[in-house]
Amino acid sequence: MSFSNADTGSKSADPYKAANIDAAELKEKVEDLVSFIDSCKFGMMTTRIESSGLLASRCMALAAKEGGGIDLLFHTNTESGKTDDLKSDDTINIAFLDSDGQWASISGQASIETDRETIRKYYSPTLKAWLGDLGDGKHDGGPEDPRIGVIKVNSKTATYAVTSKTKLGRGYEVAKGTVTGQSPNVNKLRELTEEELQEWRKTNS
Repeated sequence: MSFSNADTGSKSADPYKAANIDAAELKEKVEDLVSFIDSCKFGMMTTRIESSGLLASRCMALAAKEGGGIDLLFHTNTESGKTDDLKSDDTINIAFLDSDGQWASISGQASIETDRETIRKYYSPTLKAWLGDLGDGKHDGGPEDPRIGVIKVNSKTATYAVTSKTKLGRGYEVAKGTVTGQSPNVNKLRELTEEELQEWRKTNS
């Protein structure tokens, strides 16, 4: 089911997308996405709350990547609300944004990894600051602390926009568009389908 509130005939109803969509090769699309994610370091993780069905987002630091860079891993306290959300609905979105307005949105399915081998592999001593030491010899924020888990996001689709233009150049394009009514070409708007991401994993994992 789709929503529409206009009939523009043969003309594009979304001229911004038409002006900025960039059909690059798979390698370039993935490598530029991974590079952008690395530059951001922090993303907003969105999950669905079981009791209300509402969405909740929180800032998360990227811990690692797998699948040739497209599957994202985040540390978590297994006793937190987001793990409750993911137990009832593993659908997840991770969004990244920088100060230049470049952005990425990655949708997928999440799993909560708790096996010690995985935890030790991706453990960071800074986790102690977030979990604390409860003084019982077990819940100390170390790699054997059972509260430490890893949320692994298996990416299904991705959409992102990056640019090589300066702020001045983009400002000029917007100003020109305001005068002419033509949508400005300011970003490389790219989409990665589930099939493309699966293809990338097969040859880069």
